[in-house]
Amino acid sequence: MSISIELKNLTTGYKLKGGEKIIAKGLTASLNIGEMTCLLGPNGAGKSTLLRTLAAFQPALGGEVEVMGQNIHKYQSKELARLMSVVLTDNSDIKNMTAEEVVSMGRSPYTGFWGKLTEKDKTVVKKSMGWVGIEELADRKMQTLSDGERQKVMIAKAIAQETPIILLDEPTAYLDYPSKIAMMLLLHRLAKALKKTIFMSTHDLEHALQVADQVWLLDHEKGLTTGMPEDLSLDGSIEGYFAKEGMMFDRESCTFSIEHETARDLIVDGNPDTLEYRLCSKALMRNGMKPVTAMEGSNANADVSIRVPGDGTYRLIEKGKETLKVEKIEHLLHMIVPAITKYHISAIREAAEMNQYE
Repeated sequence: MSISIELKNLTTGYKLKGGEKIIAKGLTASLNIGEMTCLLGPNGAGKSTLLRTLAAFQPALGGEVEVMGQNIHKYQSKELARLMSVVLTDNSDIKNMTAEEVVSMGRSPYTGFWGKLTEKDKTVVKKSMGWVGIEELADRKMQTLSDGERQKVMIAKAIAQETPIILLDEPTAYLDYPSKIAMMLLLHRLAKALKKTIFMSTHDLEHALQVADQVWLLDHEKGLTTGMPEDLSLDGSIEGYFAKEGMMFDRESCTFSIEHETARDLIVDGNPDTLEYRLCSKALMRNGMKPVTAMEGSNANADVSIRVPGDGTYRLIEKGKETLKVEKIEHLLHMIVPAITKYHISAIREAAEMNQYE
């Protein structure tokens, strides 16, 4: 695999009047041609600072960055513009230009900023807008667009620049859920089909783990860890960086889930492999009830249980008799708590009336 960007003992941060503010240090890693790499980490870990350093927007405090085998500072700005395009989250300053005019700015390394577009340039612009799905925004002024639409315009501009490397800072930050998925998949396809290096910082952890070829995990205390999502799942790195109390990480699916605290066990009869059973169990746990089988339910109140037969219905069983049959989990939940409470209070009353000397 050919390397496009290499970090060698890199230190990132800012130069201040009284000295330097180091954000991250000792960063050694590489980005490969034809791969999409996602930079993940908590807020304040230095993701944006690292990306801006790789883009030569700010100098490194130590170490070096090599682009295509050469120190980044040896490139002229126009040379670098033909190698690397950058998309930042802040694009609010662009006004009184149409979306198509902004995307056309991506051709400036080849035409000059005020240069006339050739037919080839116009074709590249239209194709880039089509890939991102913003053809209908072509004549709209930037200030009339939503944050998500402006973000798509800036990504189309980066694609139109036709550079082998694209750096993106939170490119899906303003997009709705379907658009986030579509954009991640588009960037991955660009990396594969056009042999580009796509490097993006993101907070969309689970999307990144499902789509990225490589993942960079950045943290102040743990430093930088890199690898394939699957390898980082297997060796526990992802859990080490992100797992918190109340969260569970499934290594097989590379996804996180919320771990609810439960106050009581509740017997649920049915096939645990069915979708109805799993979703019913999920709803119960969110409401403080842990689903258990009859064999596991030694601590459960046997007066109340649930049956999920797998026919699209959910049934409430009280003292061995079916008292409710519904087709929505919501309706079942409305009746479970009153039923449990009824038998719980009954048991307390019975205990209170017992004579301990009899």
